[in-house]
Amino acid sequence: MFTNAIVRKPGKSMVEGITTANLGKPDYEKALQQHHAYVEALKQCGVKVTVLEADEKYPDSCFVEDTALLTNKCAVITNPGAGSRKGEEKEIYEVLKGFYKNIDFIEEPGTIEGGDIMMVGNHFYIGLSARTNKEGAEQMVEHLKKYGYTGSTVPFDKFLHLKTGVSYLEHNNLLATGEFIHHPAFKGFNIIEISDEESYAANCLWVNDYVLVPKGFEMAKRAVAEAGYSIIEVDVSEYRKLDGGLSCLSLRF
Repeated sequence: MFTNAIVRKPGKSMVEGITTANLGKPDYEKALQQHHAYVEALKQCGVKVTVLEADEKYPDSCFVEDTALLTNKCAVITNPGAGSRKGEEKEIYEVLKGFYKNIDFIEEPGTIEGGDIMMVGNHFYIGLSARTNKEGAEQMVEHLKKYGYTGSTVPFDKFLHLKTGVSYLEHNNLLATGEFIHHPAFKGFNIIEISDEESYAANCLWVNDYVLVPKGFEMAKRAVAEAGYSIIEVDVSEYRKLDGGLSCLSLRF
């Protein structure tokens, strides 16, 4: 169960964030409203939310998940693979010192972003992507081993991050779309298939037996509900324009 979450407000510079979505620039005022609703959804799930102020130096800094991996025993500060995000990890370190004694770091030439790391119990699946390389993944696994955790890598081709196309909902249930539906790494899970048309909704977020689902994806919403979960719909349309999803916007621990 999660007791805490950390989020960062979007800055006005978010309109210059990295994107491949071709959905236009985000509406900043609408993004602020959506971020507030996201925080309220996390609170509804029973977690205490630490809200960090916007950091205008980094247009993508509202996607705090990419800057660290948080576990029950340790925090690992990542090394983002996107050049424009270098430095965000230093800022989150200053915050995490107030929560963790055990903090490790990913060093060059390793790169890794939190969107490529999926926690399943004491095991961590690490996607190899344009943002996360083999060196970064190997460093992460070595850090995790010190605390009794395990990790494995997941190669894939067509998504920005691992969790862009797959989400663990606990209880052995895995939301998956595209190449992840039949991926050999996930053959032991109960796969809840998300269609190509609603692939964005493969990034849902389990928080204490609630599942946050992006608004506007009715088939995905129905599939999650039929699996027995309580659903909270959250509109993240402005973050979708920056390739961001529900998990990207918080660090849960």
